[in-house]
Amino acid sequence: MADRPEVLLVCVHNAGRSQMAAALLRHHALGRVVVRSAGSEPAERINPAAVAALGEWGLDIGAEIPTKLSTEDVEDADVVITMGCGDTCPVFPGKRYLDWDLADPAGQPVERVREIRDEIDRRVRTLLAELLDGATQGSARS
Repeated sequence: MADRPEVLLVCVHNAGRSQMAAALLRHHALGRVVVRSAGSEPAERINPAAVAALGEWGLDIGAEIPTKLSTEDVEDADVVITMGCGDTCPVFPGKRYLDWDLADPAGQPVERVREIRDEIDRRVRTLLAELLDGATQGSARS
C-alpha cells in the first residue's frame, strides 16, 4: 500500500451511500487517505436526503457530481468497497475488496438516511483505524 492508501467507494448510482462514505472518510482521514467514489450507473444528482443527513454534521456533499466507475478507478485503488448493491467491479490482484451491506437511501426519509449515515460512519472509522494502524481520528459532530 502507498504512503497514502487509496480507497474507492462504489454504489450503483453514486448518489447516496458511496458519496456519504467518501465525505466521512475524507473528513476523518484528514488528508491521510486518497478517497474516490463512483457508480456503474451514476444518477443525475446527489440524493437530497443524503445531503441533509450529512449537513447535520457540517459536511456538505450538495455540490458533488455522481461519477461513472472506470477500470482505472479500480486499478488505482488499494481498497475497493462496494455498498451491498450487487455492483460488480473489475478484479485486480493485490487489491482489498469489501462489501458493506447497507440499505439504499434512495426514496427514504431523512430519518432513515440518518441511520444509514451512522452505520457508514462506524464502518468508515473502523476502516480508517485499520488503514492507519489505529491513528486517532477526528469527529464529524460538533
